Amino acid sequence: MNIDGKAWRTIGLEAGGRSVWVIDQTLLPHRFETRSLRSLEEAAAAISTMVVRGAPLIGVTGAYGLMLALQRDPSGSALAAAFEQLNATRPTAVNLRWALERVRDLVAPLPEAERAAAAQAEAAAIAEEDVAMCDAIGEQGLAIFRELAAARTPERQGQPFNVLTHCNAGWLATVDWGTALAPIYKAHRAGLKVHVWVDETRPRNQGASLTAYELGQEGVPHTVIVDNAGGHLMQHGQVDAVIVGTDRTTRRGDVCNKIGTYLKALAAFDNNVPFYVALPASTIDWTIDDGVAEIPIEARSEREVTQIQGQLTSTAGTAVGGGEVAGGAEAPGHLATVQLTPTGSRGFNPAFDVTPARLVTALITERGVAAASEAGLRRLYAG
Repeated sequence: MNIDGKAWRTIGLEAGGRSVWVIDQTLLPHRFETRSLRSLEEAAAAISTMVVRGAPLIGVTGAYGLMLALQRDPSGSALAAAFEQLNATRPTAVNLRWALERVRDLVAPLPEAERAAAAQAEAAAIAEEDVAMCDAIGEQGLAIFRELAAARTPERQGQPFNVLTHCNAGWLATVDWGTALAPIYKAHRAGLKVHVWVDETRPRNQGASLTAYELGQEGVPHTVIVDNAGGHLMQHGQVDAVIVGTDRTTRRGDVCNKIGTYLKALAAFDNNVPFYVALPASTIDWTIDDGVAEIPIEARSEREVTQIQGQLTSTAGTAVGGGEVAGGAEAPGHLATVQLTPTGSRGFNPAFDVTPARLVTALITERGVAAASEAGLRRLYAG
């Protein structure tokens, strides 16, 4: 995808194959920088601190993390320890475990001297497969958008097709294209007049920071909205479809996505707005049936609720009204973390919620569009 007119992916091998580069997403949208991952520990930290995030990208990063571990120590005990360390970084996204198991199961029977190279090849294969799956998801979703746009009333035919999305499920969450944003990019490039309502997605603001950044770089018209505005827009006919990604999908079609997704699904259901979930096969957890009861929900630091990071637009240290506040001054453009809440107020920060299958219009996968049910998924993934 595009960054200042140049094609980028989110991750790749550096020269020599002894390290991996990633885009540091904690600095976006204000700074674009890459970071080198040279060890198992650096890969695990990149996942846990959300330097990289998004279920498919986490999986690819974990696969390369095993490669880095095996380059240092190819023993079976080191492989097992690396697997556990990486798998513990983000408990909700099933893609991580899926990718780690795929690499581990491939290299474990091999002689130790061959393991690192085999892990590198398999991680690269997972990355390429992710790109292909997201590309295919985009084509499947484009067909849906075209059908929905064509079915609108005559007076609305010349208006933009309004899509609402939550969190970031674009190319920054994958290797390229994205899941939920892939149909939007395909639609924009195909000439469909599309506009995106971008939920800010508190508390980490992945929508305001990452989705808006991606869409802007691609030239897709978009508007950032507060998380609670979506229902209002739906009530007033300003949303043609909702599309989101998922970090884990159960075999019966429950979807686990960024906190707040469930509320969007309820609003969409109440207003007869189609609610789609885009996902690759690696996000389906066939071992789980009831998402609400069985999917582990990651609880992140309360500081993500009580504080916020942003770029200063005026000199820090000057209070509204001209009074000075404690702390040294920082120049405009400086990235800073500020406290939002009163000192002593606690925060609670579940990172995900589960949307029951009954609220999902359809699942958009690389193999086609499925009903949100076990029968629908089995139809596409039989065997």
